[in-house]
Amino acid sequence: MAAASTALPAWLAALLLLAAAHSAPVLAARVLGSRWAAPIDGGAILPDGERLFGAHKTWRGVLASLLLCALLCGLMGQPLTLGLIVASLAMGADLLTSGLKRRVHAPPGREIPLLDQIPEALLPLLALHHALGIGWRTVWLLCGTFLVLDLMVLPLRHRQHPRGRRPH
Repeated sequence: MAAASTALPAWLAALLLLAAAHSAPVLAARVLGSRWAAPIDGGAILPDGERLFGAHKTWRGVLASLLLCALLCGLMGQPLTLGLIVASLAMGADLLTSGLKRRVHAPPGREIPLLDQIPEALLPLLALHHALGIGWRTVWLLCGTFLVLDLMVLPLRHRQHPRGRRPH
């Protein structure tokens, strides 16, 4: 899958896809509240007494990420499948880090800087650098940029829901 031409520089298109994949589940939770928030782990409790992933990891969030990334690719003139693969890899990395956080008994919803950003950005960038039209140096620069930007918007993501409760 070769990178399709867009009006945007390849690095910016890649960064926008990462941002879309990462923010779509949060936006879906804000808009839909608890509707369609079926947890991916089905509520499974492991022998350590913790959920496999937790209540914040939902099928709705994964679907929102897939749809938003595919739509964004379509708008940028890139193959929809590229958006689906970026979202799949980002959400897979997000699930992995969520599972790791549950194993160390981090409370649900608690952010762990670096762990919550690096895998989710690095996995799709490393796997798809050629399809995204970016080189290795750009992969690392985008990963760092994504980390900084995500840490900057962290307070907005954890702001109280308008009805006084955080969405799930």
